[in-house]
Amino acid sequence: MGFRVIKGGMLTTVQDLGRSGYQSQGFNVGGVMDVRSFRIANLLLDNPENEAVLECTLIGPTLEFTAAQIIAITGGDFRPELNDEPVPMYTAIYVNKGDVLKLGSARTGRSCYIAFSNYLQAPVVMGSRSTNLKCGIGGFKGRKLMDGDFLDMRIKRRVYLPYFLSRTLPIREYEDSAVTLRVIMGPQEQMFTHRGIDRFLNSEFTVSGNFDRMGVRLDGSFIETKRGSDIISDGIALGAVQVPAHGKPIILLADRQTTGGYAKIATVASVDLPKLAQCRTDDRIRFRRITVEEAQALLREEENSLQEMRNQIHKPCREVLAVRLTAKRLEQLFPA
Repeated sequence: MGFRVIKGGMLTTVQDLGRSGYQSQGFNVGGVMDVRSFRIANLLLDNPENEAVLECTLIGPTLEFTAAQIIAITGGDFRPELNDEPVPMYTAIYVNKGDVLKLGSARTGRSCYIAFSNYLQAPVVMGSRSTNLKCGIGGFKGRKLMDGDFLDMRIKRRVYLPYFLSRTLPIREYEDSAVTLRVIMGPQEQMFTHRGIDRFLNSEFTVSGNFDRMGVRLDGSFIETKRGSDIISDGIALGAVQVPAHGKPIILLADRQTTGGYAKIATVASVDLPKLAQCRTDDRIRFRRITVEEAQALLREEENSLQEMRNQIHKPCREVLAVRLTAKRLEQLFPA
């Protein structure tokens, strides 16, 4: 049991939270780009927080299921359809054997996530099922999904169908105006001139076409250094903003290298990385300085928000449940 890939999409990979604990050995973390959407998808299905999902980029896949299960789709709006009928996002959706799920091109955002009520049968490599494209490990044969692939799945538990089909959350809307990313300055802030720092914090940048899982380069004002941007290579944190000699900031993301030899003017607060992960070419970016303590407080607020969502989806919704049960019974009585 599992699903067949009719169309692989632009870049569809198996991902989880990545491989923590190996950066000191030169191996990057990887994992999902938008952690928030990933967590919500698994939350909707009562999955373990680190359960592997499909991450789809810009153009989604088309999948044919060979067994019934429940799925949830979160992140950017890829206009999902089940058997040519639109289906909602941020909702638990029942799919039957033979059903075809089609995701189109992203209407909003950049990435979306498909979670499943069954296990994706991907090998665990260094504690993770995430696909590492450069190393060719994890996920499905260490690569993106392609037309004709078949992914095995294993039933992990019995599910009470009505309990899941009463679950829905508000759809996440993405900003049309400039996205503000909150940053903690440093660790090489002292290498930049006052004018360079002022431009970084008070200018508007645009997302360039150089955007992949490793990082994104921004176009805009030249960020000036005092005596060049080269440093003795040191560790790279998720969200680090490095500035090479060309003066254009590069924000490093999930598949970043473990060390780097360019000065880093700031680091994006982890709570804002999902916003960045959903940006597209020519989107506008602004930076705002905050303290470490403020970043920690924002992260606590984010965790509280996710806990509220967890409480919300576990609260019975009798009206929705009754309607969906009736619809399901009618479908069984009068099949198309």
